[in-house]
Amino acid sequence: MTSLFAFIVAIALLVVIHEYGHYWVARKCGVKVLRFSVGFGTVLYSKRFAGGDTEWVISAIPLGGYVKMLDEREGNVAHEELQFSFNRKSVLQRMAIVVAGPLANLLLAIVLYAALFMYGVPGLKPILGEVLPATPAANAQMLMQETLTSINGQAIQSWEQVRWILLDAGLQGIEVRIEGQTAQGEARSHVLDMRVLAASDLDGDFLRKLGLQPHQPLIPPVVGKLIAGGVAERAGLLVGDHILGVDGRDVERWDQLVEIVRSHPAQALRFEVERAGSLLMLNITPESADENGKAIGKIGAAPQIDKSKFEAMLTEVRYPPLAAFKQAVVKTWETSILSLKMMGKMITGEMSLKNLSGPITIADYAGQSAQIGVVAYLSFLALISISIGVLNLLPIPMLDGGHLLYYLVEFFKGSPVSEKLWEAGQKVGIMLLLTLMVLAVFNDISRLFLG
Repeated sequence: MTSLFAFIVAIALLVVIHEYGHYWVARKCGVKVLRFSVGFGTVLYSKRFAGGDTEWVISAIPLGGYVKMLDEREGNVAHEELQFSFNRKSVLQRMAIVVAGPLANLLLAIVLYAALFMYGVPGLKPILGEVLPATPAANAQMLMQETLTSINGQAIQSWEQVRWILLDAGLQGIEVRIEGQTAQGEARSHVLDMRVLAASDLDGDFLRKLGLQPHQPLIPPVVGKLIAGGVAERAGLLVGDHILGVDGRDVERWDQLVEIVRSHPAQALRFEVERAGSLLMLNITPESADENGKAIGKIGAAPQIDKSKFEAMLTEVRYPPLAAFKQAVVKTWETSILSLKMMGKMITGEMSLKNLSGPITIADYAGQSAQIGVVAYLSFLALISISIGVLNLLPIPMLDGGHLLYYLVEFFKGSPVSEKLWEAGQKVGIMLLLTLMVLAVFNDISRLFLG
């Protein structure tokens, strides 16, 4: 229900902003707007304000919306109203009306990012964890616990920035210069070769392929919580027990214990445990559980965590108002360009079409971000708003970008495109959009049921 509610709020807001962009510019250009609809299909609610020409509508299918304008191509127009018809406006005015919707989405993203940057965006400090051997990061002599300070001259404040900038560099296939500082305060400089990444690597955890991962405080193998009636509790494990080894293998970190347990489903393991200064041995058989079609082991135990160590790893990216607005513009621009690059890679087959998401995935992310908090939800809204703006500017008939393409041709040609070409383009656009929608929904279902 949280996902559904968060999704409906998100779509309603983004559609209203998009369509209001069209509406506002159309009115400024003297076009009569007959209907402003949030959603498609059967009308659930309509309202016409006194003295107004526009019917305000909520429709049954909440996956978009539209603004219907007076237009001779869609019906008879009274002689006295011809001056208010969309098709009678200059080509520049029609272009402005068409592009206003996507621009409204991009402006919303800028406003949201500016507000977030002024309020403060939480994130992980850009401190490196263990640098994986035989990787580009190891070849560049990057060090564990090194704090990254800049990439290609751009200051770094959080791990999210590291991922974002390196993703862009990976799409371009270039080298990047990284400046950092060791735990002892020594300045270091590295050249990281992004050309080793294949396009398929960008679909997953490409940072790990580079040998990079965020630093995490050491979690000792001390039991902090047990599931009532679980395998560990039944075997005699207690909260506070320090696990020293399993089957003769030393255990120094909780993740080592997790790895051993997961890899031994339904197999007896001998735990060496320290309890109140005494050593004892416990036989524990992890229960088998299914994870994406693979059997893994679980014992029903969680670690004892020092929260202060993890809180020390957090940072907050914050700017004064003018700087926040500048950063918001930069963030929106960079995200838009990155989206276009990824779309291009998918079209050429260099990136998997599995990256295409539909309404089910968007609803899932809406719910997850809403549960995390307001900052996460607003960040999600900004990102989706950019996606809608960029998608609608693509030169595909039926989308705003397709109409814009027609009007650009008219501008340079001096006359509108033929009705025959317009109709053919609309049919092609419908087929493309239906194909994209089917593929996106298929990807959603695959993620939902196949992980």
